[in-house]
Amino acid sequence: MIETIRPLVEAYGPSGSEDHIRGLIAEMIDGLADETYVDAMGNLIAWKHSANEDAPTVMLSAHMDEIGLVVSHVDEDGYLRFHNLGGLLPATLTGQRVQFADGTIGVIAHEERSPKEKLDIKKMYIDVSADAENGHDISVGDTAGLYRLLDVRGTRLIAKSMDDRIGCAVQIEVMKAVADDDLPNHVAFVFSVQEEVGLRGAQTAAYGVEPDIGIAIDVTLTGDTPKADPPMAVSLGKGPAIKIKDSRMIADADVVRLMVDAAEAAGVDYQREVLTGGTTDAAAMQLTRAGVKAGCLSIPCRFVHTTSETVDLDDVEGGVALLATLLRNAVQ
Repeated sequence: MIETIRPLVEAYGPSGSEDHIRGLIAEMIDGLADETYVDAMGNLIAWKHSANEDAPTVMLSAHMDEIGLVVSHVDEDGYLRFHNLGGLLPATLTGQRVQFADGTIGVIAHEERSPKEKLDIKKMYIDVSADAENGHDISVGDTAGLYRLLDVRGTRLIAKSMDDRIGCAVQIEVMKAVADDDLPNHVAFVFSVQEEVGLRGAQTAAYGVEPDIGIAIDVTLTGDTPKADPPMAVSLGKGPAIKIKDSRMIADADVVRLMVDAAEAAGVDYQREVLTGGTTDAAAMQLTRAGVKAGCLSIPCRFVHTTSETVDLDDVEGGVALLATLLRNAVQ
C-alpha cells in the first residue's frame, strides 16, 4: 500500500489549487469506476453503480487539499509575505520548507523578535533565495504547500499531508477492493476540494450526489503522547476510529452501527472517537438538502497540521477492510 500512499502525501495541492493532486488521483483510479467526472467546484467524483437501480446511495468523501499558504505581498528584495490557507500552526513554521506549483522551494522565517514575543504569521516571510541575478517568478496569489518526503519507519508513516491524503489512499484502496464486486449499493467515491477552508467541496458534492448515507474518511487526533491535551481515547496502532462526535456534528447512530458491524464482520480492531475540536466533510454532508445520515471513519494521526503527521499502516489497512465490508452489504 506504500506505493499508493507515497505519491499522494508528497504531492503539491493546497486548498484551491488541487489540479495536480486531482490529476494524480484520476490516473490512480482509472478503470476502477463506472463513471468519473469533475464537478464545478473541482471535486473528483467516481461512481460505482449497483445493478439494482433502486439501491440506496452511499457517498464516501476524502479531501484532496492540504493546508498551505497564499502569497499576499512580494517586496523589492524578493521576500514573500503570506496568508494561511487552513490551520497553519505558527509554532511549527519557522525554518520549514514550502513548495510552489512550479516546484520552487522556499523557507519560512520570522522577523527579529524578543524571546517573550509570540510568533505571528503576519510577521513571517518566505525566502526563495532570490537575488539581483537570480530572481523568481512567484507572484501575489500564488499558493504553496508544506514540503517533506514520506518517511517509513516500520508500520509508522511520517509525511506532510496525511491530512487527508491518507484518506484518499484509503478510498483508492477500497475502490480496488470492490472493483469486481456487484455491490448492493450505488457508491459515489468523492475526492473533495477545499475542506481545510470550510468543507466547501463536500457541501456541493453532496448536494449533487444526493446520498442516503455519507461517510467521510479523514484523520483524527490521538491521546497517546505525553500530556496530550485534550485527552483522547484514540491511539496509533489500535485500529481506525469510528467518530461519535466532533465540534460540528454528532454522527448518525445508524451510520455508527453500520461501521461497527462492518468492523466486527471484517475482524478489524476499531476505536471510538470523540473529538472536541475540528470536523470533517461529514458535517457538510449531514446538512445537505433535507439532511443526510452521516458519519466518519478516522485514521489516528499524531502531529496534525505539521510536516510530520504520523499514522500507523495497520490502522490504514484496517480502514480499507472496514469500508470494503460495509459497501458489500446493503445499507439500511
